[in-house]
Amino acid sequence: MSKSAPAEPVDAPPPGDHGAFDRFFQISARGSSLPREIRGGFATFFAMAYIIVLNPIILGSAKDMYGHQLDNGQLVTATALTAAFTTLLMGVIGNVPIALAAGLGVNTVVALQLAPRMAWPDAMGMVVLAGFIVMLLVATGLRERVMNAVPFGLRKGIAIGIGLFIMLIGLVDSGFVTRIPDAAHTTVPLQLGGDGHLNGWPVLVFVLGVLLTVSLLARRVPGAILISIVAMTVLALVVEAVATVPTWGLTTPKWPGNPVATPDFGLIGKASLFGGFGKVGVLTGILFVFTVLLSSFFDAMGTIMGISDEAGLTTADGKVPGINRTLFVDGLAVAAGGATSSSATTCFVESTAGVGEGARTGFANVVTGALFVVALFLTPLATMVPSQAATPALVAVGFLILSGSIRAIDWGDITIALPAFVTMLMMPFTYSITNGIGMGFITFTLLRLVMGRAREVPVVMYVVAAVFVFYYLMPALGLT
Repeated sequence: MSKSAPAEPVDAPPPGDHGAFDRFFQISARGSSLPREIRGGFATFFAMAYIIVLNPIILGSAKDMYGHQLDNGQLVTATALTAAFTTLLMGVIGNVPIALAAGLGVNTVVALQLAPRMAWPDAMGMVVLAGFIVMLLVATGLRERVMNAVPFGLRKGIAIGIGLFIMLIGLVDSGFVTRIPDAAHTTVPLQLGGDGHLNGWPVLVFVLGVLLTVSLLARRVPGAILISIVAMTVLALVVEAVATVPTWGLTTPKWPGNPVATPDFGLIGKASLFGGFGKVGVLTGILFVFTVLLSSFFDAMGTIMGISDEAGLTTADGKVPGINRTLFVDGLAVAAGGATSSSATTCFVESTAGVGEGARTGFANVVTGALFVVALFLTPLATMVPSQAATPALVAVGFLILSGSIRAIDWGDITIALPAFVTMLMMPFTYSITNGIGMGFITFTLLRLVMGRAREVPVVMYVVAAVFVFYYLMPALGLT
């Protein structure tokens, strides 16, 4: 019996030549159609639009060494502008349906580790440098080799640690968990709520937001995170209007007089490439750049490979055709995020929402990028969102990162399991991604040496572990 041809979808393009536009994006060649690409572009935008709200909250709540804070409205503009530019660039150059925006995890490194030790332009300059290094690694073919040097299980440990760190930040920024003041004279650093109990309307908004977000995600509702943020913002607006709320924290939810406004580009170009080295020293500066590099490096590689595979763009041996173009744009995006003061920009796993709608080409990115351009003019709407409405997304994203990585670790091999364990715990417990990576690398190298498996440790790992050992010894050596 002959094998019948598969039924052609209703919106599938008719056979034949579809013009230069179709050929440029290979829409028909990849079995897609214009309606599918448009739907995919919209789906991806609504799945990741929460970053326009969340990134300004994370960066705007931090202070640099001089006590300066970044303007919330300017951060919204910078975040949307960079997402629009890099997403469009990925669509045209990489021709893959992978959108980009400020990376969760990397922005916490910038806000909590770099900025407190230097001025904001210095911190953003280090992000630019990290982007330049990524592009250099791609141009020389070293990016994939460097990635292969870090064991797979340790890479997953880094991802899980970032997920746990993001979750803790969400709990702290929402007021669900607070720091116990020094006056309490206790070794316990954190407590539930502001006084050991959950009190107040803002915390209730956060709790309801977490429940709504996880419920929507469990039901696989497209745009679950954005829906939750919008719903909780509406609830916060109602609460603020009818109840007495002492404080919401960074942002008080009030409807703006005019929801449309001219974008404020005041942060664009405010980056100092080498100013940070004068504040923290050359070695610490290099480690900071390395941390930013590593925080976005493996996450982007995993996202690109995962989405490409889901979209059916990989070859039989698992390779992605033209991946160097995609990786180069990713490196450029990291640098662009620093140049606009929106933190490192990276590939978003939420692009799978667009792939699920049928997107297979870079034209979906063109649609997503155009929607980010529209968002540039809606800054007042973004800046009225309180952290209690947005931070449930951090808890949800943290869980998604953890659940997608923890099963991939070989817990039967102690030389992998223990370093991964150390990495994932030290990030939230020390409030530092740098410490998590450093202690994980050192533990891995030491265990392999103790177990007589020194030859299994790549030279790169020996070098990096030695640098981190020296970094931790610097205070004892009087070098800080």
